[in-house]
Amino acid sequence: MISAPVALLRRAGGRLLLRRAGLSRTSWARRSIQLRAALAMATGGKGSQSSTARPTNRLIYEKSPYLLQHAHNPVDWYPWGQEAFDKAKREDKLIFLSVGYSTCHWCHVMEQESFQNEEIGQILNDNFVCIKVDREERPDVDKVYMAFVQATSSGGGWPMSVWLTPDLKPFVGGTYFPPEDGIYQVGFRTVLLRILEQWKRNKTSLMENSQKILSALLARTDVGARGEEAPPSSKEVTSRCFQQLSESYDEEYGGFSESPKFPTPVNLNFLFSYWALHRSTTEGARALQMALHTLKMMAYGGVHDHIAQGFHRYSTDQRWHVPHFEKMLYDQGQLAAAYAKAFQISGDEFFADIVADILLYVSRDLSDGSGGFYSAEDADSYPTVQSTEKQEGAFCVWTAEEIRWNLPDPIEGIPEEKTMADVFMHHYGVKEDGNVNPMKDPHNELKGKNVLIVQYSLELTAARFGLQLEQLKTLLAKGKEKLSKARGLRPRPHLDTKMLASWNGLMISGFAQSGAILGKREYTDRAVRAASFLRHHMFSTATGKLIRSCYRGQGSVVEKSSIHGFLEDYVFVIQALFDLYEASLDPNWLEWAVQLQHKQDELFWDPKGFAYFSTEAGDPSLLLRMKDDQDGAEPCPNSIAVTNLLRAASYTGHKEWVKKAGQILAAFSERLLKIPVVLPEMARSAAAFHQTLKQVVICGDPAGEDTRELLHCYYSTYTPNRVLILADGDTKGFLYSHLGFLSSLEKKDGKATAYLCENFACSLPVTSSQELRRLLLP
Repeated sequence: MISAPVALLRRAGGRLLLRRAGLSRTSWARRSIQLRAALAMATGGKGSQSSTARPTNRLIYEKSPYLLQHAHNPVDWYPWGQEAFDKAKREDKLIFLSVGYSTCHWCHVMEQESFQNEEIGQILNDNFVCIKVDREERPDVDKVYMAFVQATSSGGGWPMSVWLTPDLKPFVGGTYFPPEDGIYQVGFRTVLLRILEQWKRNKTSLMENSQKILSALLARTDVGARGEEAPPSSKEVTSRCFQQLSESYDEEYGGFSESPKFPTPVNLNFLFSYWALHRSTTEGARALQMALHTLKMMAYGGVHDHIAQGFHRYSTDQRWHVPHFEKMLYDQGQLAAAYAKAFQISGDEFFADIVADILLYVSRDLSDGSGGFYSAEDADSYPTVQSTEKQEGAFCVWTAEEIRWNLPDPIEGIPEEKTMADVFMHHYGVKEDGNVNPMKDPHNELKGKNVLIVQYSLELTAARFGLQLEQLKTLLAKGKEKLSKARGLRPRPHLDTKMLASWNGLMISGFAQSGAILGKREYTDRAVRAASFLRHHMFSTATGKLIRSCYRGQGSVVEKSSIHGFLEDYVFVIQALFDLYEASLDPNWLEWAVQLQHKQDELFWDPKGFAYFSTEAGDPSLLLRMKDDQDGAEPCPNSIAVTNLLRAASYTGHKEWVKKAGQILAAFSERLLKIPVVLPEMARSAAAFHQTLKQVVICGDPAGEDTRELLHCYYSTYTPNRVLILADGDTKGFLYSHLGFLSSLEKKDGKATAYLCENFACSLPVTSSQELRRLLLP
């Protein structure tokens, strides 16, 4: 993640001031310099091996890989909990809260520069109670204090550094701080000493200010509807969302910003849905073009790992070329589903190949033997086994010499004397002196190195070297295989073996949707295995609650955490179970999804302001119960909840869930009407709410060829806002208790038969895939 360096502290008249966004007198030129520095950080920084004399703090008893990374700092770290809170109150000390995650590049940098510094560690230990939090393990804590940092500064990111009063109220915050003062940023040592001085001199004032800030934050983060406010018009919301995306769209390289450039599956899913509902219009055609072009340019770019598959976190440049090299599970899950839909719509095998690429990476590198999925791979690694310092991207980049060494084979049958390396380097833009713009490499870590990017089409490269197209494809595949073996000899990046319910849900959806659309049973089976893992390891049958996280232990043991699931865990798992039911036709997943939906309502629903809180009630250490209001790297849980509720209602006839879906949209009405581009997934769900979901009911033997033909038609046709019901076998038994109208549906002339139902009123029966396709398309 980008961790914008925000200088929050300055001295004026002997007082410590908190710089608020929009109130700073800093010139625009200086702000521009700061912004460029922030973006440059995406490729910088170093890490080194720990010294032999390693202290140990209480984080050594934690399970989180991120906390364990800091277990040997000279800082007396505490995990988030009552022991630390009591110490702060008892000793009347400020709390220094540091939040990050194990594959965060700038978290590593701040640890190396500051948290492993003996002198800084002594200042922290003598004067503060220091708490370290894994944001992926405790998103509830992260969201509260990130809201504060974003509200009181010009940005946010990780590592997040916040100073709290002993009663946990924030008063100063920022992200990454260098150890010493710089031209535009106060150093961490100076920050600590100034805060300590002000705590000693102006404690009462700081306490009062922290209360004022908290009150303002409460007002700012309040999301809710007034009375029985109606949900906004879907036509107005979706039209404005499309317009706003269109205005920010990069016509040449795709995506929705100049740089940095993030994969945005929520944007792409909205555009697919918008196209499907406006197929005959120029706006609809443009929406599809924007989505497909973005997906292709991402796949060609360096943000896509052409050697070891999968996608990196984001690109630091406009061309998708130089990535921030960490790989996150939630990106892989959402992108697999997006590329599968692109294939479903276009029929272009290119997109199917990228799906296979992503799922191969996850199956090989992010999969636990028990069936769960790991969270992430780091951006940093040691360049060689002899190296003492880590560098970002070291595992992934190449010199021209390395490629020539590994691909020396001459190519026979062409006029010129060329090797496999010549063709490979031409196609992937490799240069003798490296292909990374120095502006994207402020620490010279990538100097002379190459990030592979598809520079030419297969046809152009084949023509350049006089090769047949299939010959070129074979050559490039062999080159990738050889480079993959060579890369396997390098020290691997750190693997975060934490398994999160929410991200596993997103990945299950990726496998399930891909399996259904591509007709790959092995993908569906992998999704089933992961869902079984969730049920066995991350669900309490006694309480009916999800468990947030678990960890790879010794051998094949899975160690569970004591942290209950948050709203995001429920919505992503419920979505995954609905997707898995449609792919596998096993009603057990449908039943569990409905069970979890009831539990989600019980734990998180706001009966006054409507929509769902992100956390359960009753945790005294949390100052706020918040509702996320933005679709970002992951969709906003309330956005997914709308569609989940509509799907659940379609499977059960429980109309209260339809009402709840409308109340969520009403609660977010102001944002949806003004800036729907920040909630594209919710804008998409608004259309589903107003148009109602189509129930596609297929009556037939799931093993029968005629039934499989109808199912294939359903899977291969892109239509948003629909659910699948197989009204036969075990599924029919489960659904009969909820959907009485199913009893009147049956096969026609002994053949598998499909019905299209809306509001439980059904079309005439059809028995051919051509007839079903006509029903599915608007």
